[in-house]
Amino acid sequence: MLSEFLDSLFVSSLDAFGAFAIFGKVITFDVAWYFSLVIAIALGGLITTVANLATTVYLHRGLSHKALTFSKPAHGAFRTVLWLTTGIRPRQWVAVHRKHHAHTDTPDDPHSPAIHGWWNVQVKNYVMYRRVARDEANTERFARDLSPDRLDKALFDHALLGLGTGIAVLVVLFGPVVAVIAAAVHLSYYIAANSAVNAIGHHFGRRPYDNSATNLQWLAFLTAGEGFHNNHHAAPTSAKLAHRWYEIDLGWLLIKPMTWLRLAQVRLDELRLVSSSRRSTQPG
Repeated sequence: MLSEFLDSLFVSSLDAFGAFAIFGKVITFDVAWYFSLVIAIALGGLITTVANLATTVYLHRGLSHKALTFSKPAHGAFRTVLWLTTGIRPRQWVAVHRKHHAHTDTPDDPHSPAIHGWWNVQVKNYVMYRRVARDEANTERFARDLSPDRLDKALFDHALLGLGTGIAVLVVLFGPVVAVIAAAVHLSYYIAANSAVNAIGHHFGRRPYDNSATNLQWLAFLTAGEGFHNNHHAAPTSAKLAHRWYEIDLGWLLIKPMTWLRLAQVRLDELRLVSSSRRSTQPG
């Protein structure tokens, strides 16, 4: 009797242990999958933050408005980052943006919510950008100072090669699943956030200066400072987009240490408002 009881207890223990082992495998798989998803989303957000910093500091404040200049190492680093994360051709981006400033909220503006409606610009901003970016006459007119060099012709003008290389690096470092999810998060976030600057940033928000753009701190957080669009249109040659003590400009937080390390030089120390700009009567 005792031996039969011990045998049955032993078999029951094995069964219980097996069920626990199977349950443990399921839990481990689920935890690993969710952990990988969290890593991929965080990685995508980090990549977008880096791309946004390169966009606002290098493409926007530096190349487009000459608010600051860069050392050769910084210049090369920014070009490489943008090539790997966005595939943007700098002279095209600059030409589109300069045209926006030359014809703000008129029919000639490449992406005006006053003309097309803010929701249309939010959804179709990428298409609007590509239409003007492919116009060689527009690029020649507004970005004549940015002639392509040998590296542009060999590497940086090949957008798909840059994006493909960036994704390949992610695959090597994190595996294909994390890489693909991170890339999807990054591209969605980057396109949506930068579209919002042109759409929401010309429709909703504060207008401390008398122009059609607006200020939104939450959008500035998402775009490394670009959400202070009203400030920028009031003083486009300023390297700092935050004009008040409570405004936080992440791009400026990168520019300052770059100036200390002599990787960048700010052109104007003082805030210089455009002649047509004045304080708005609206609270802000």
